[in-house]
Amino acid sequence: MTATSHVHAGDLVRLGLFGLRTRPTRVVLSALGIAIGIAAMVAVVGISSSSKAKLDALLDALGTNVLAAQQATGFGEPEPLPVDGVSTAVRQSDVLDAAGVGRVEDGRVYRSARVPALESKGIGLVAAFGDVPRVLAGRFAAGHWLVGADDASAPEQAVLGAEAAKRLGIDRVTDDTAIWTDGHRLAVVGILEPLALAPQLDTQVFIPRSTAAGMGFDGHPTQILTRVDPDAVAEARERLPRSISPLHPKDVAVTRPSDALAAKNASQDSFTGLLVGIGGVALLVGGIGVANTMVITVLERRAEVGVRRSLGARRRDIRDQFLVESLLLSLLGGVAGVTIGVAVTVGFALAQGWPVAIPAWAVLGGVGATVLIGGVSGIYPAARAARIPPTSALAAA
Repeated sequence: MTATSHVHAGDLVRLGLFGLRTRPTRVVLSALGIAIGIAAMVAVVGISSSSKAKLDALLDALGTNVLAAQQATGFGEPEPLPVDGVSTAVRQSDVLDAAGVGRVEDGRVYRSARVPALESKGIGLVAAFGDVPRVLAGRFAAGHWLVGADDASAPEQAVLGAEAAKRLGIDRVTDDTAIWTDGHRLAVVGILEPLALAPQLDTQVFIPRSTAAGMGFDGHPTQILTRVDPDAVAEARERLPRSISPLHPKDVAVTRPSDALAAKNASQDSFTGLLVGIGGVALLVGGIGVANTMVITVLERRAEVGVRRSLGARRRDIRDQFLVESLLLSLLGGVAGVTIGVAVTVGFALAQGWPVAIPAWAVLGGVGATVLIGGVSGIYPAARAARIPPTSALAAA
């Protein structure tokens, strides 16, 4: 090697790999610090994205055009929703379908007539207006909806919300499946799956209004659910209060249930940001570990550096050699971290039944971060190695 020669990129990579192979234990431990930080960030972003993809698919299936109307809260005593509020709402041009529920204030539900009165398990009783599951895109775990729910002569029957069925210990529907409420035996005709757009109804038991009337129900719905034209959601939201209660529109509050799901996802995004920050701290610690490893490597290889300088290697050649070694060490940890992060995301998403969604920027950003960490961590050790004079070879010997 002469004073004017230079080391090619391929030679630098081979020298870097050789340097890593000579200290496998230290290399693995240093790369592990980088891998933990990258794996944490990729997994957190991937799991969050998979959760969001599941939510998006859920909203696509349920629809974002469901509006729910109930009594407004505030000062004073608001007027109850009109008895004919559901039928009035469904007559509006931009309302495709409507249903409702009315709370039976003193209704109590029991698994059998022998259960003590105080052991109602917190299950509520609501009168049904129309086909509630149809409006909410709900599905049945067993059975079907109330037969003739709006008829004055509807049979005494009940449909259980998902959580209500769980608390009552009922998981199937047969001809003999029944519950008791206020001395009435109600045949259970259906069990709903959880209602994503109205989780508060999961703990309720739905009965016909004619049955509820015999239990003190006043006939007023407490919530009116509408499915509106997807292209006119904002307009329908403004018109519904006056359509439902022309005399007291300010006493009617209209919400969009899908907004609650979106808000929940937004809160998860905030939590994801926190976890990504923690992953960044772990990555910084890993970078410090790489820098420490390279500094020790330079000190241990002073003789090698001195011999190379004596044979004509330039300072830039020595600097580039150790800088490339630092980059390779960080890249090794980065690739391992991305692989671990992707594997964790895939495993978790499949276990939850979610679609796997890993943003490309998370993978590319993870690899890019390792290159950056490797470069920053290797600058000082590489510069220190380049300043070693050739006489160090004789001193080390």
